[in-house]
Parts: sequence; C-alpha cells; structure tokens
Amino acid sequence: MEAMGWGRYPKTTADLIQPVDSQALQKFISSQKKSASCISRGSGRSYGDSALSAQLVSSRFLDSFLELDEQQKVLRCGAGVKLGDILKVCIPRGLFLPVLPGTKAVSLGGAIAADVHGKNHHLDGSFCAHVKQISLVLASGELVTCSERENTELFRATCGGMGLTGVIVDASLSLDSIPSSYIDQRSLVANNLRECFEHIQDNADSKYSVAWLDCLATAKNLGRSILYLGEHAPSKNRRTDTLYRERSHLGVPFSTPSFLLNKTTMSLFNTSYFGVQKRKRRSTTLGCDSYFFPLDSISNWNRLYGPNGFLQYQFVIPSEGALEGITSVLEKVSENGKGSFLTVLKKFGEANENLLSFPKSGYTLTLDFKNEPALFPLLEELDRIVLAHDGRLYLAKDARMSEEVFKASYPNWERFMSIKNKYDPNNRFASLQSNRLGLTQ
Repeated sequence: MEAMGWGRYPKTTADLIQPVDSQALQKFISSQKKSASCISRGSGRSYGDSALSAQLVSSRFLDSFLELDEQQKVLRCGAGVKLGDILKVCIPRGLFLPVLPGTKAVSLGGAIAADVHGKNHHLDGSFCAHVKQISLVLASGELVTCSERENTELFRATCGGMGLTGVIVDASLSLDSIPSSYIDQRSLVANNLRECFEHIQDNADSKYSVAWLDCLATAKNLGRSILYLGEHAPSKNRRTDTLYRERSHLGVPFSTPSFLLNKTTMSLFNTSYFGVQKRKRRSTTLGCDSYFFPLDSISNWNRLYGPNGFLQYQFVIPSEGALEGITSVLEKVSENGKGSFLTVLKKFGEANENLLSFPKSGYTLTLDFKNEPALFPLLEELDRIVLAHDGRLYLAKDARMSEEVFKASYPNWERFMSIKNKYDPNNRFASLQSNRLGLTQ
C-alpha cells in the first residue's frame, strides 16, 4: 500500500500489519527476522515520516475502552482509541482530557509517542504528564508495563519517543473535571509581534491561550495577530451542558491545483482574516470542538495544499530569545514569499523529563508551507535561525530535518539511544525519520 503522513510528503510503499489483539501483536513482533524493521501507526496524523517504514503495525483493532474509574478520574483504554472517542465517553460524565492537540483524530498511542501538547502547556504541561501507565510490546515480543515508578527509563524514552521503543498496547491516564462542554473565549488584537507577546504574558493565568499570526505582514505590522484565550464555561443546565455536540463536516474531495496557493492569495486571505477577526465580538462561548479543533470540521483539509502535499514547520525558542528569533523567522518567510494560512503562536511551560519530548520553556511557532523545491533552502535557513536561538523542531511535524540539526537541538538523544539499544539492539522499531536522524540504521 502507499503510505504517507498528514502532510502527504514523503510517500512510501509499505506492508500494513493489523494485529487483532495484544497476543497477535506479540506473536508478530517475536516472529520477525532480526533484519526486519517496523513502526507503529495510529491515525496517520503525524505530518512527516515518523510513522513510515517498510512495515507498519496498525493499532486499528487495539481500540477498546478497558476501564473508567469516575471517582478517581482515571481511564484505561487501547492505543488505537482516538481522542475524539475518549471525549464522547468522558464529556457526558463531566470529565475531560487534560491536554488536547489541534485535532481529535489522533490516537492515544500517537499522542503518547509524540507527547503532544495543547493550548494549555504553560499551565498543565504536555500529554504524557497525565499518563499514569503504559503497556508496551518490546522487540523481544515481551509485554511490559512502564510508568514513572516502574521501568522508569523505558517510560521516559517511550513518552515522546516516536514509537522507537516498542508498540504501545494500552495506557491509563488521568482526567480532569469540567462544569460543561463549552469554552468561554476572549480574543485580543495585537498589531505586531511584540504586542502579541505582551498580551500572552499579561494573560499567563488563562487556562488556554493560542494566537493566529499573519506571517506575511511586514514592517510595523510584522506579527500582527489575534490571541484567543479560553476557560471552561460554567454550567447553566447540567442536563444539556455536558452533551458532546460534534460539528458538521465539510470536505475537500480532491487536491486543489498548486498554483492557487501563492504569496498573493495567501496575503489576501491573511489580511481578510485579520480584518474580520478584528471586528468581531471580543467575547463568545463556543463548543469544545469549535475551540480546540477548528480544522476538524473540514475533512481532508490537507488536500488544499495540492497533490505534492505540504510541510508543517514547528519550532520552539526559549523565552529570552523568542521575540528576536521569531521576528527573524517571520522576516525570512515574508521575504521569500512562502506564506502560510495557518501560523500559530503559543507559550510553553517548563520541559519535562521525557528524553525526546519537544516542549521546553519558551514560545513555539507553527507554519504550513506548500511542498515545492524552492521551499527546502528556506527551511534550512530557518533551521539556522532556530539553532542560533537554542531552539528545536518538533519530531511529529518533521519531514526533512537533518541529523546534525536534530542532534544539536535534542541534548538527551544519546541517553535515549542507550535505552533503545538496551531494549531494541537490532533496531526492530525504526522509521524513515529515525533512519534520517541517525537514531537507527
């Protein structure tokens, strides 16, 4: 089968293995030749090649809800369960996932493997901060349990480890209580990047915080943006306020022609969007889908970037150099005319102890770029800016980072390798990305 990530670049041919339960998974892994490699694949929502290999092990049938303790607020379920399905079960019970990425289509196993973050990292950390226990099939076929207290080094390598330590079978995680399924949103207009930083800092106690930026604005308007702040809305009617209402979906039936995406059309879109949002009401109440997953209402929105796909570029820079570094990135992007419809800025809290987790204290910027040959030299220039400011790129979004950039920006990669070599000496678990980054051969 042809396989690709959400960015639709790169593409490869792979065999898809779909074990029906953990026993079938163990049998498959233990029967593999030492020279064969595979990687786990959940919903295919990582953007690049982190879930691509000659053999893909699907978590499709590892999708059972195993236990929900409503009193202790702990859920245990299979790695193939999607976050959206967890919300369907939990919200009517007044419970909620503590961390949500930008799409609910991510599988639980994928959320752990990428240690995903949300709009509340500055307060609540990343997804794995709320994971209590993981069941993992190792390269030997053995099923083991790991947590902060049991097999701790394996736990720290698995959380954010991009599937390179084994196949996640199921996990237990803590949940939060919520008063309703709605979010009270406030929006603040920033006329430039410095003003946006000030708004974010002044509202550091807001539960959720994310800014949309016009990445093609220049000069005094560089970084003009809309900051969206959110809090869980109080309940007005207990019977209806915890109902989970999914949004209706539009769809993109085919890939749009690449020439439609250019500096002119993107500049028009960004200018129009900024103008419309600037005139809107500053406060509103939204359903959780509308606030957390705005793009999920458009099925196959990745086709909008054309048949060659797109690359998402996400980096983090520590706070002390963030304004300067992100300014340099935006100037370089605008100068090259490679604008993005989706440019998002968030503030991160402190880093955790997971060896390959992306977030660290600072600011993270995300941009989407149409895949074209002229893009890659620009991304190399952006890499140099990020490294010069002690930043790093997100592995779950990466499709082309060099080994040198990776090893210069992830200081714990050697500790990760020592643990991987201990549990997987023959690199049974490897991806196109791990080969490219020098983590596997």
